Amino acid sequence: MDKLKKRWGIDSNFAIVMILLVFAVTGSSSLKIARPFLEFIGFTREIFPTDWYYAIPYWAVRILVIFPIYQILLVAFGWLFGQFKFFWAFEKKMLSRLGLGRFLK
Repeated sequence: MDKLKKRWGIDSNFAIVMILLVFAVTGSSSLKIARPFLEFIGFTREIFPTDWYYAIPYWAVRILVIFPIYQILLVAFGWLFGQFKFFWAFEKKMLSRLGLGRFLK
């Protein structure tokens, strides 16, 4: 725990628990939200043939849809759990590493 506290610049174990909880809730929630959204726009696994290689475009699009949902929920849940400052810095760092940091300026 001390390594995480030092690396993340946090001084309490409670903050670490809240941060880990936010990551868990965000991951689950983004998957739960993406499924009905994709079904609403008519993008389901059933529209592809059953061969395994047709699953690749389905999962690629699904991941591309889940990614922005996850980013938004991460900051939102971070705010709800009182860790907005940490997650906002985390978002800026992650998006800048992906080359998308210019959108945050």
